[in-house]
Amino acid sequence: MAIAAPVAAEERIVPVLLDRPEVVSFIERVVDQHQFDRQQLYNLFSEAIFKPTILTVLDRPSTSRPWHQFQISFLTDAKVRDGVAYWQKHRPWLDKAAKDFGVPAEVIVAIIGVETNYGRNAGSFRAWDALTTIAFDYPRRAEYFQQELEQFLLLAREESKDPLSLKSSYAGALGVPQFMPSSFRKYSIDLDGDGKRDIWTNPADIVGSVAAYFNQFGWQPKGMVAVRAKVEGNQIDTLLADKFNLHYTVDDLAGFGVKPVNALPGNEPAVVFALETEPGVNEYWLGLTNFYAITRYNRSVNYAMVVNLLSQRLRLAFDEPTEEIPVRSRPASNRRISKYRS
Repeated sequence: MAIAAPVAAEERIVPVLLDRPEVVSFIERVVDQHQFDRQQLYNLFSEAIFKPTILTVLDRPSTSRPWHQFQISFLTDAKVRDGVAYWQKHRPWLDKAAKDFGVPAEVIVAIIGVETNYGRNAGSFRAWDALTTIAFDYPRRAEYFQQELEQFLLLAREESKDPLSLKSSYAGALGVPQFMPSSFRKYSIDLDGDGKRDIWTNPADIVGSVAAYFNQFGWQPKGMVAVRAKVEGNQIDTLLADKFNLHYTVDDLAGFGVKPVNALPGNEPAVVFALETEPGVNEYWLGLTNFYAITRYNRSVNYAMVVNLLSQRLRLAFDEPTEEIPVRSRPASNRRISKYRS
């Protein structure tokens, strides 16, 4: 018989969850609203293990690094080679997802590469431990993560999963695409029609769910993600503060002194963002509808641009497999690279 590993001392420094009134209140609300078995929930919470390291990581997100540091980990020859191999292995499902949802295969593959290194690093935490730790011991995001904890319980019941068996990232993101529980319930799909939504081990559902997610957030099949911009005047700081919402058009931004290097329709929705390409040096860009869609996945301009650039290089390497594709650290030009533009 296997002997359970002892819980680290640091994981015992918080009172048992069931001794805390806010946890009991959560349980009672979930029981009342969703007809969960009360005793089963009490049993689940008694199994939760506090993970203090998660709280430390939450205050130091990797996407907060400047672009010139952040992109180094993702725009590599190895990432491109592995992405092409993933694409070739799962091409039938990627082709189907692209056809059904209008999201290019290279974008789907890039997301999977950035999120979990093509499924290799899908998370080693018990999702239950991660979500309970943040929901009740990280006040800044407590409301959101209590909602996600509730969604996780519903997900486990709907999918007939043991809540203690599911693995996640430190933030409770699930499976190869790293969906939060609410996103799983809203956007994950059963692409191969086997009656299950399996984003942990089923390539069909993994790539289909990523494509369905972007489709729901307005992905434009032949649209670009971003174009370089020229900036004049003194409005740039105000515009940068609103970089995740499509409140302006290209013409509106031109009125503020921000103009695209490449011609764009004046009525195209756009946002302005900056990339720090070296210490103290910024490049300015216009993010378009597809940029907005990527930032619904992760609200970081670094994340959106690394997905954009990696997808371009994946397409080039996939289409021209005999050639070495240089992986540059600076954003590529806005040229058409296939029937899609990213």
